[in-house]
Formats: sequence, structure tokens, C-alpha cells
Amino acid sequence: MKKSYLFFSAIIFFKFLTLSLGYSTENNIYEKIDLFGEVLEKINKEYVDEVNQSESMDSAINGLLQSLDPYSSYMSPEIFNEIQTETSGEFGGLGIEVGMESGVVKVISPIDDTPASKAGIKAGDYIIKIDNVQVQGKSLSEAVDLMRGPVGSSINLTIRRVGQKKALNFNIVREIIEIRSVRAEILKKNIGYIRLTSFNENSSGQIKDQIKKFEKSQNVNSYILDLRNNPGGLLTQAIKVSDFFLNNGEIVSTKSRKASENRKWFAKKGDLINGKTLIILINYGSASASEIVAGALKDHKRAIILGENSYGKGSVQSIIPLKNKGAIRLTVAKYYLPSGKSISEVGVSPDIEINEESDEFIIKTETDNQLDYALKLLNG
Repeated sequence: MKKSYLFFSAIIFFKFLTLSLGYSTENNIYEKIDLFGEVLEKINKEYVDEVNQSESMDSAINGLLQSLDPYSSYMSPEIFNEIQTETSGEFGGLGIEVGMESGVVKVISPIDDTPASKAGIKAGDYIIKIDNVQVQGKSLSEAVDLMRGPVGSSINLTIRRVGQKKALNFNIVREIIEIRSVRAEILKKNIGYIRLTSFNENSSGQIKDQIKKFEKSQNVNSYILDLRNNPGGLLTQAIKVSDFFLNNGEIVSTKSRKASENRKWFAKKGDLINGKTLIILINYGSASASEIVAGALKDHKRAIILGENSYGKGSVQSIIPLKNKGAIRLTVAKYYLPSGKSISEVGVSPDIEINEESDEFIIKTETDNQLDYALKLLNG
């Protein structure tokens, strides 16, 4: 790479840096541009191995984005194209929602009945190796790309789990991930149990249908909404689900850098369960849209929140295409509960704290102490 090209790359990069971070001192900016160009030139001349200049620049851009928060990242044209064109059945997955924390991939939540949940992956686990390849230093997009593969192929994940000294190894076979977001049944003869695993475009409609079925049964006198290990999804669906149980009041607001883009959403009149007792189950794997629902209904004292503190992902990401046909995933706003509190890095705390007793998350009344406690509470 020629010095002039290095300097041109540095100018482009630091223009982006200037716009993103709002530096105001021009002299300081140009000093940093000169420094960055000098560093690139030294790497090109002195580094022990030959350096892929394109990858180095991608890493520099991604490093800037990840210094902002764990959810902002850069997608190369190849990765962005894969995300846009990937079709059902072409790739296999593990069934986990992941984020980045301190340069390491962190599991936000495993999804029910997927290879990851069946293998015993837990919310809060840190993925340190993928097929013996170190994850630290890679971008989130690169790590996710490593986890993709043909259906039926196996992958080995090396995990660090809080509270355990030794690393854990999981050999998992990739499958086509089909998420059935809503499950429902009547428990103990009179309790309507609804399990929501994600907030996709059909979730609110499915929940509404289930509530209508339950309400036709004269026996159902209370409800449990299970949002454990639900990594979130569409904001619109979180608003609709919250509105099902409220007659009025604010549900959630978003605040961004531009005051003109701040928004608030309010409930419409009509509680679908007519004021019946509602318990919401959450755990560390409950994130984003799950936290909006739990937080809104807690603030309005419409539901009893039971379980563990939620994950704390209270930000809105937008995918912004770039001229090189890549894209950046950038945090553009934060969620705020009706109380005015932010969910980010704090989460929603339960009214009744009941920790999971088992290392594996299995919904079964005989072994699920959180669900069992909720059932006993409703049955008096």
C-alpha cells in the first residue's frame, strides 16, 4: 500500500470518526489523522507478517463502532449480502441470540427447542472459541458468520460460564431454525399459561387468539405470560402485547440524539383479560422487547413480575447501508419505561425474585421452580 493511499484511507476513516463522535477541535482531528496514517504506514512496513490492508481497515471501522456499545458493528459487503439474500434451508443455525461484550461474544438468550437450548447453552454464557478459533478480536458479524454452516454439520463451542472455573465444550449439530413463538395451555384447570419465545410479526395475533380461546372457558381466572429466554424482536409487537393488558397510559418511549425523532406509545382502552391477575415470568435471557412488556406492565402495576433480573438491552439499532454495499448496525435510540427509567444495562427487576435452580432451562411444572412458584401463588 502506498503512503498516499494510506493517508487517503485515514482521512476517510477519521471523517467518519469525527461525524460519529462529534469532535470539535479541527487541529486535534488533523493531528489524529496524521497519527493514524503514520500507524498504518508503520504496520505496512514493519509488521512481522504481510497484512491484508482491506481487512485492517474493516477492523478499524468495526473497532470504532464497538467502542460505542455492544450492539453497533460493521458488516462487510459479503456479510451484508448474506443477511439480505439468505434463504430458508440454505444455512443451518444454532438458535441463539448473541451480542458483544468486552470483545467477547455473549449469549443473550438460547431459543426454545433449538440445538443450542437442547445442548445446554445458557443466557450469559461467553463464547470464547468457535471450532477452536479464538473469538476475541473478531467482530460480532465475523463470529456469527463462523457459527453459520450447512444443516447437519457440527460445530464446537468453547464456553465460559459465570461461577464455573473450567471452560465448557459443547458439540452442536446445526439445524434449520423454525421458531414457534407462541405456545399456550391451561394449567391447574384454571390458569391460562402463554409462552412467548420471540416477538415476530405474528406474535401479537397468536397471543390474541389464545386469550380469546381462554376467555371462552369459564374456568380461566388468571394468567401467566412466560417471557423467559425471549431475546426480543419487533418493537411494534411489544407495544401490541403490552396494550392487550392495559386500558390506558404510556407503554414505552424512545429517545434519540435528535429531539424531533423522540417518540411515545400509549395504550388504547380494552384489557383483553378484564383485569384478571397476571404474572409475568422473566430471567436473564429476557431482553429488549420482553423487557418493554415486563417493564410497562410492572410500572402500571398491572402484572406481578416473577423470576430474575432481565438482560438489560434497551436500545434501538438501525441497519444503515454504505456506499461500498456493506452496512453498519448503529444504535440510534434508547427505550424508556413509563417511569422514565432506561432499560439499558439495568434491565427489569422482578417483584418476586426466584432464581432458577437447574443448570438447564426446562419448562416442566415438576422441575421448573419459577413456574411452580407462580402456580402456587395463583392458587393461593
